[in-house]
Formats: sequence, C-alpha cells, structure tokens
Amino acid sequence: MSENKKKLPLVVEEGWRKKRTQPTLPEVYRSLRIPKTGSWMKKFLAFAGPGYLVAVGYMDPGNWATDIAGGSQFGYTLLSVILLSNLMAILLQALAGKLGIVTGRDLAQACRDHYSKPVAMILWVLCELAIAACDLAEVIGSAIALKLLFGIPLIYGVIITALDVLVVLLLQNKGFRYIETLVIVLILTIGACFVTEIFLSKPDVGGILKGFVPSPEIINNPSMLYIAIGILGATVMPHNLYLHSSIVQTRQYEQTSSGKRQAIKYATWDSTIALFFALFINASILIVSAATFHKAGMKDVAEIEDAYHLLAPLLGTTLGSILFGVALLASGQNSTLTGTLAGQIVMEGFLNIRLPAWLRRLITRLIAIVPAVVVTALYGESGTAQLLILSQVILSLQLSFAVVPLVQFTSDKKKMGEFANPLWLKVLAWMVAMVIISLNAYLLFQTFLNAYLLFQTFFG
Repeated sequence: MSENKKKLPLVVEEGWRKKRTQPTLPEVYRSLRIPKTGSWMKKFLAFAGPGYLVAVGYMDPGNWATDIAGGSQFGYTLLSVILLSNLMAILLQALAGKLGIVTGRDLAQACRDHYSKPVAMILWVLCELAIAACDLAEVIGSAIALKLLFGIPLIYGVIITALDVLVVLLLQNKGFRYIETLVIVLILTIGACFVTEIFLSKPDVGGILKGFVPSPEIINNPSMLYIAIGILGATVMPHNLYLHSSIVQTRQYEQTSSGKRQAIKYATWDSTIALFFALFINASILIVSAATFHKAGMKDVAEIEDAYHLLAPLLGTTLGSILFGVALLASGQNSTLTGTLAGQIVMEGFLNIRLPAWLRRLITRLIAIVPAVVVTALYGESGTAQLLILSQVILSLQLSFAVVPLVQFTSDKKKMGEFANPLWLKVLAWMVAMVIISLNAYLLFQTFLNAYLLFQTFFG
C-alpha cells in the first residue's frame, strides 16, 4: 500500500455503492500545506492555483475558432453567450470543487462508485471522446501557431506539441506548484497580448456593451445558434469538471466540517476569479474579430491562419499578428498541459487502473493525440476552422453527461451531508443542466434535419 493511500482520510461512505480507494494523482495528493494561522489572504493564496488550471480550458484554441467565427459573422452579438456560458461555468466549477473537497472523490471516481459498471464505462468512453475532441483543438491550435511564427509544417507542430507530456512529468515531480506557476505565467502572457490587440483594434464601446445583452436573434438564426452552441461547448468544458474535482485535493485542508467549509470557500474564490480572466480572454478574441473583420465587411473569416494574416493590414502594424500568434501558442501549450492531467484523472477515476506515472500519461496522451495526427495529416492546412468548431460542438454534446452526475451528487444529502446543495442552489444548478440539455437536443435536431434535407436534395 502506498504512503498516500495510508494517509487517505476517513470519511462517511453513506450513499455510495463502493468504498473510496486511492485518489487520482496520488503523487501530489495533499502535498501542499495550508497555514493554520495568519490572515485570510495568506490562506487564500495557499488555496489559489487549481482555478487557473481549470480556467485554461476556457481559453483554448477551440474558443478562438468559435469566437473568431462569431465575431466576424455577427459582430458583438454573441458576447452575451460568452458571458452566460462563463456564469454557468463558475457555478459548475464551484460544484466540482465542492464534490472533491467534501467526498474525497473526483467526479470520475464518484461516477464509478455510484453507477453500475456498464453505465460508468459508457460515461468513461464519452469523456475520452470529449478529451480527444478538446485535444484536437488544442494541438491543431498550437501547431498552427508554430507554423505562423516559425514556419514549422503542421504535422511536425502536432508532434512537437505532443511532447508536453514530458513537461508535465518533470514539473509534477518537482511539485504541483511548478505546474500552477507555469500555467499562470502563460495566462498572463495571453492576457497581455489581447490587451494590446484591443488597444490596436479600437472597438466600438457601445457595440460591446450592447453585445453583452442577450438577443432573441441568437435563437431564431440557425447559423448564429450553431456558433453559440459551439461557444457553449468551448466555454464549459466537461473534462474541466473532472480535473477540478481532483486537483482541489492537492491541498492539506483539515478533514473537519470547518476545515472543509473553509476549503470550499477559498477554492470557489480561486476558480471564480480565474474564470473572470477567461471571460476577458474569450470576450477579447470576439471583440478583436468584430472590430477588425466584421467592421471591414469580412464576415466569412473563420480560419485562425486567415485571422493571423489579415490582422496586420487591418491594424496597420505587424505587431498585431505577432501578438496573436504568441497568444495562440501560449493558449495551446497551456491547454495541452491541463488536458494531459485531465486525461490521467479520467482514466484512473473510471477504471481504477494503477500504472507508473509516465505510462499513464503516455496512454492518455496517445488517446488524444492520435486523432489529432490523423486529422492533420488528412486535412493539412484546409478545413481547420470547421474541425475546430466541430470539436467544440462535440464537447457541448458530451457536456450533459458530466453536468447531470455532478449536480445529482452535490445535491444528495446522503453523499454530501451538511454540504449538500441548498434548495436555491439545487434549483439553479438543475436549470443550468436543463439549458445545456435543451440546447444540445436542439442542435441534434437541426443536424439531423439538415442531413435529411441534404439527402432529399440529392436523392429525392
């Protein structure tokens, strides 16, 4: 039995079909100390970090594809979708953190311990598909950035990006704080690039404020709704719910009622503040796209490469394109780092497989990287925008299968005890879940309807 398993705190197992086993990421489980005395700021800083790893998934290259397409086609209108998606993300990530802190289980382990084996296996497969779709966006985005900045062919860029697994291994062996620090530095880099981009693009402030107000046109316009659901899928990432419920357990919070309550409070602050950074990045991408491409009448700009090449002449300086490329590279590398961790958590949590750290990460990386290599080899430089947007729609379709168990578990008094969601939060959480399910059902209906009409056109 490992040292971490010996130190696994005892908790009430009422409400679960199976007893809790060794945590995922055992090498960093409860590895960071929390000061028992000192100011609230000192304690908050000790908890700060996991939220930023989660926020990375909300500003990955998949967001870039949907935000660029939304901004160029519809101006500032879809800013309201980014805002609403972010608010839903804040709620869901807070619930994910609470699940991990209270039960000592990440979401994958909770699914395995609650559902029957066949159901848990189905949820695992769906989650692996979501991670593969997400990684497709991240890897292609990084590969595009390497090509734009350094002229490296896409296929080689994909392979280079895959080597991030070695970085994760190196940093995690040094301590989880090193991974958190790298991620925060990359987020600040992305933010600095887009502050400059906004300054250069001179957007319409009135249009931005109006864009944050929801418009009925989003529902009535099928093209706008497709991009909107893509933005939802790119914003609320299903694998981030699994990730957050695990990495909050890297802190040595006290296994008492007051200790857990304090941990929930600071973890929620951490993820909420971090997700507001993600909101700024996502909104900035759409704003720059609307202020440059839509304003110039270029309403069909969706390719990231096209955006890179068009920014320089439209902004009157090559700095805009260079910053765009640097931010894209930082975004892709950041997302692949956290995606690798999420893949490990999902595989360990659902299957309860114990493998050497390097082998676990190699397997989870291959599951995600092989589709990216195949797609890049087949499509090359064409069709990347459609693939990126499609990957986000796939994520959106899988989202319900992560959100429903999360809301179900955190609302269950037998599982959560005194920390179960109060009535108002339970109602709000189920409303968010129903919105996500309804939008996904509508998307499926529209997809099959379009396929049927296309079939009728050719064979009717």
